[in-house]
Amino acid sequence: MKKFASVAALTTAAALVLTACGDAPETENTTSPTNDPSATQTTDDAPAVDFLGCMVSDFGGFDDNSFNETSYSGLERAKSELSIQIASAESTDAGQYTTNVDSMVQQGCDLVFNVGFNLADATLTAAQNNTESHFALIDSALSDPETFEPITLDNVKPLLYNTHEAAFLAGYVAAGTTKTGTVATFGGQPYPSVTIFMDGFVDGVAKYNEDKGTDVKVLGWDKEAQSGSMTETFDEIPKGKELTEQFISQGADIIMPVAGPVGEGAMAAAIEHEGVYVIGVDTDAFDKYTQYQDILLTSVLKAMDLSVFDTVRSAKDGMWDPTPYVGTLENGGVGIASYHNLEDAVSAEVREEVENLRAEIIAGNLKVESPSASPVN
Repeated sequence: MKKFASVAALTTAAALVLTACGDAPETENTTSPTNDPSATQTTDDAPAVDFLGCMVSDFGGFDDNSFNETSYSGLERAKSELSIQIASAESTDAGQYTTNVDSMVQQGCDLVFNVGFNLADATLTAAQNNTESHFALIDSALSDPETFEPITLDNVKPLLYNTHEAAFLAGYVAAGTTKTGTVATFGGQPYPSVTIFMDGFVDGVAKYNEDKGTDVKVLGWDKEAQSGSMTETFDEIPKGKELTEQFISQGADIIMPVAGPVGEGAMAAAIEHEGVYVIGVDTDAFDKYTQYQDILLTSVLKAMDLSVFDTVRSAKDGMWDPTPYVGTLENGGVGIASYHNLEDAVSAEVREEVENLRAEIIAGNLKVESPSASPVN
């Protein structure tokens, strides 16, 4: 319970400390840092630029088809396009976070990216103990682990994403495409970076209902109460299938799982039922799950790779800036993917309306809100 309170407090921390946001961004050479078996790294031939960019995954690892993998691809791009050196430490359980972050510091990394809210405490400790080192915390801000008060440090840059804006569009698509009049969403655990997707999705459905006079129902999330369906795991795929089967039995024909790899369970359930579709999150699921391409309606994108690349580029050029980056529709930090194989399932009218809504959000004429959103100045 205390862990959730700490993570939830990160949203408050972000809301209180953000005063500006960075632009949306644009990858690899790794070296073994220590003899610590918990650190997984690789090394390539030394490139021309004397800059070592590093990354520590959470327990999902860099092949999670989700935010760890997407973040790492940004570091690999920096290696390829900026000719930096890179190193990584892949965590297999939470007990390795502190050791892996420390191993990156000991290796002399110029910039250490830590992926996910689970590494917030390890980032805070390492940054306070190594004030000359630079860190970027992906998908989270810092807060005091005891008081939950927001903390800003000159050597830590939070990379945050207002995914509710893009999820709003996905919710509108779902409401405009459902044949049963019922859609659903679920999360892995009720962390702000999870529930922000669900908030946007619910509001997108509500917008469609308001505009069209319909009554499409959303199962799995009550935005006002900030409570709903959670698998309580990000790695037990069968739980995602089980929960999705329950939604399907209640009439849902479009489901948006916000649970990392557990989302594959939703796809496995959907493919067994004709006319049931899934909306991916974080990255374009169509590219990651080729066996499920025919049931993937779209994906809510969180451009962690772009923000990683841009942060590396600035740091390499001597322009370190701890101001939090906030990804939005306007700066390209969040978005929704193509409809791919299911374009014909989404009416031309809905597709046009979604583009209009995107423009309205970017222009500031349509406000999409979530208690987990980060302020943008």
